[in-house]
This record gives sequence, C-alpha cells and structure tokens, in this order.
Amino acid sequence: MIYLVEDDANIRELVIYTLQNTGFEAMGFANGTDFWQVLREKRPCLVILDIMLPGEDGLAILKRLRAQPSTTKLPVMMMTAKGSEYEKVLGLDMGADDYLAKPVGMMELIARVKSLLRRVETAHDKGEYTIGALFLSVPRRLVTVNDTPVALTLKEFELLAYLVKNEGIVLSRDQILSAVWDFDFEGETRTVDTHVLTLRNKLGECGELIRTVRGVGYKAAVS
Repeated sequence: MIYLVEDDANIRELVIYTLQNTGFEAMGFANGTDFWQVLREKRPCLVILDIMLPGEDGLAILKRLRAQPSTTKLPVMMMTAKGSEYEKVLGLDMGADDYLAKPVGMMELIARVKSLLRRVETAHDKGEYTIGALFLSVPRRLVTVNDTPVALTLKEFELLAYLVKNEGIVLSRDQILSAVWDFDFEGETRTVDTHVLTLRNKLGECGELIRTVRGVGYKAAVS
C-alpha cells in the first residue's frame, strides 16, 4: 500500500489512478490529520508527501515519521512544487529517501517509486529487516531495539526471524514448529507459546510487535 498526502485534488486523483493502474494499492489524503488517523491502523510500504499542505506541512510530517520508532525506516518520497536546491537538500537531510519536483511526469513517478521499493527489497534480500524500533540482521545474527543489542538464544532468534520475514502474515503454531523446530506433533505447541513469552520480555517495548491471533497463532506487525 502506498499513501499519498497531497492537497491538490486533481494531482492526488491522477497519482492514485496511475499507481493503481500500475498494479499498486494506493490511498490519497488531503491533509496530515487524515493521514495520521489511517497510518495508526495500517502501515504502508511507501509514503509520498507534498510539502505545501494545509495545517501540518510535509516537512513536519516527515520529521514526525522519522522521530517515531514504528515509522523511522518507512520509505518517504517528497513530491512538491518547491523545486529549489535548498528545499531538496532540506527534505533529504530530514530523512526523505527521494525527491521529485512538480510538475512530474507519471512515467517518471512510477519509475522512481519502483526504484525506491527495489532498494527497500534489496535490504530484505540481504537478510536485514526493520519493524518499528526493532532491527534484525540474519547474516550478523543481530537483533537491536532502538539500536541497543538484544541477547537471544538460537531458537529465540530463529523464531523472531521467521515472524519478521513474514511480517503481517498470521502463522499457526504448527507452521512455526515446523519451520523453527523442524518437528510437528500434537502436544508440543506450548513450546511456541513459551518462546514467544520469553521473546516479548527480552524485546521490551518491541515485544508488542509479536501479536497473538486468538485461536490461530502469531504474527509480527506494527498494528
């Protein structure tokens, strides 16, 4: 899902139409208030921000996104009529991942969106994942919360990695047993519950990222 915050209705509708017809799910917002309300319910894979917005402007929204653990690594593209070098540098210095000056062609926009999402996917291909304030690196066998390392046992790490790699997907206890412990028989699903409980305690504020889905299993998700 891609979120666009743009107060010009014509531009907003054109960009959303183009994204959807290119195979992306997309939603548009005319202001920051509506954007924040939906963001609390569902996190997108990319945010496209205009700078000149009523109320809270795009740079203020970007600053808040980078300040919150759950969105600090969320890809953000600035798209604005302010095309001066100063505005571009300011946006990038504040944490924007890309910057497009209006007027922008829709073909270029789609190309830049795909390029940015590929860069994010490349990080995942390297075995590195970020969910909120939680960072996990498979090759380095490293887990941090707010940049502070967290010591995990081998099975705790493998369990967390399996959940994080499948972010947003509900995984049954049997699936987890098969993937992490490589066995599957009745009466042992409590092993998963025990390790999840320990993981939550060790992850501190990020423990809530491991969510229980009643009657099914668990998933890793911000919301």
